[in-house]
Amino acid sequence: MTSAPRDDSSDRPLLALLMRLAGIAGFALMAALIKMASDTGIHLAELLFWRQLVSLPILLGWALVTGGLMQLSTTRPMAHGVRAAYGVVGMVLNFGGVILLPLAEATTLSFTAPIFAVLLSIVLLKETVGIWRWSAVAAGFAGILVIAQPGGGNVPLFGAAVALGGAFMIALIAIQIRDLSRTETPLVIVFWFSVGSVIVTAPFMLFVHEPLTSHQWWLVIGIGLAGTWGQVLVTMALRLGKVSSVIVMDYSSIVWATLYGWLFFATLPAFTTWIGAPLVVLSGLIISWREHHLAKRAFVDQRQATGT
Repeated sequence: MTSAPRDDSSDRPLLALLMRLAGIAGFALMAALIKMASDTGIHLAELLFWRQLVSLPILLGWALVTGGLMQLSTTRPMAHGVRAAYGVVGMVLNFGGVILLPLAEATTLSFTAPIFAVLLSIVLLKETVGIWRWSAVAAGFAGILVIAQPGGGNVPLFGAAVALGGAFMIALIAIQIRDLSRTETPLVIVFWFSVGSVIVTAPFMLFVHEPLTSHQWWLVIGIGLAGTWGQVLVTMALRLGKVSSVIVMDYSSIVWATLYGWLFFATLPAFTTWIGAPLVVLSGLIISWREHHLAKRAFVDQRQATGT
């Protein structure tokens, strides 16, 4: 999470894959703890507040040991404010999806983020989308229909809509972070997002906070630690390996979600999820592969044009 640019000569693909896998496990554990904390009566707004507040001292400590607090300075406060606003909305929807749905179904619907990213790239970035990515979008939405089964499925439609809204926000945030990353390091982006989120959610604590039991304290601390663990590891993975390689590990979260759902909540995915989930995952993999292929072709064309 430091600011040095990534050098291809320092790639360590196996370590990058393991880090990404461990980071995704951290996010999956955070989701399970969120569901458990909500079941004890902790309000969603309070979960958002503690999720980010717990991460702040960790990020500050990271900054101190990797170059000092000055590296947290920024010249783009407005952009970070927009990032925080998007992020809080995204957390509300993603946490809400986890609370309203079984873990496996909520996780699977979050995999639709690449689909929304394709659609947003058309609207916001004016990109041209070919048959491969349109086919992936169609397959992904077919998977959603199989899982949600509008009008008669086992998945609550409101919960599915909330989870899909969360996936849309993930895609929107990814585009905004792409812009921030031109000038800001991952540490700066994560730190100011945490600061902004705490500022936004703190006023709600006046209305929703109730004294927590020791069990609830352990849950909210665990949410913050697991979430920060996930953020740190998935970011470090991108410093050691290419995005197109490590992103595949994200789909391992369905395994963790199924395992945690069985261990903590005695639930297993519905039959329709077993059918629809592969379609959604396949959609994301096709989009990731196509993005990698297009980026590689653009790089080759650029080198040929410059004669290097």
